[in-house]
Amino acid sequence: MPGNSFGKLFRITTWGESHGDAVGVVIDGCPPKMPISESMIQEMLDRRKPGGSAASTSRKEHDTAIIMSGVFNGMTTGTPIMIIVKNSDARPESYKKFADVFRPGHGDITYQSKYGIRDWRGGGRSSARETVGRVAAGAVAKALLKLEKIAVSAYTIELGGIKAEMRDPSAAPGNMFFCPDMKAALKMEKRVNEVKKKGDSLGGIVEIIAKGVPSGLGE
Repeated sequence: MPGNSFGKLFRITTWGESHGDAVGVVIDGCPPKMPISESMIQEMLDRRKPGGSAASTSRKEHDTAIIMSGVFNGMTTGTPIMIIVKNSDARPESYKKFADVFRPGHGDITYQSKYGIRDWRGGGRSSARETVGRVAAGAVAKALLKLEKIAVSAYTIELGGIKAEMRDPSAAPGNMFFCPDMKAALKMEKRVNEVKKKGDSLGGIVEIIAKGVPSGLGE
């Protein structure tokens, strides 16, 4: 199936299933002699770690990054970098009831219709767990962009219809939604708690800003 690899010059391929043994990513296109460490990757993984707030999934994962290849003595070698993160809270038995039942709003029925087979253990690849590989790759990309003096930041500007009226990036790390408006963040928290009691979920909007990007880049 397609949709697992992204990029051209800097190319990543994520792998693994939600309730399988592990998830991870293979990164190709990093130049040699670039400083990379597991702690750099871990910092980013800790920010997306499940169970970190009342607004996220209740799943508890250690999300420990292990670099398997492409890095020697803290420096990239120019060869593909493989990062693995083992699933410590995989509970495939909890999903047996969905082996013959399609969950509304999930990717289950799409997978079955398209490929004639699906991994019903938490959705397999169609799970937020797949983003572990993307975040790990993002940490490597961040280190690469830093060499070019390019910085990328992101924060939540809307959640469940509640919008951030002001943009104070320094306020974002101070709340569970990474919102740049503390007043809006408090309203978001109240809204999430209301919806959570009903067993429902909410959508939102994340704003991404890149600074130092060369003019004329892209299509």
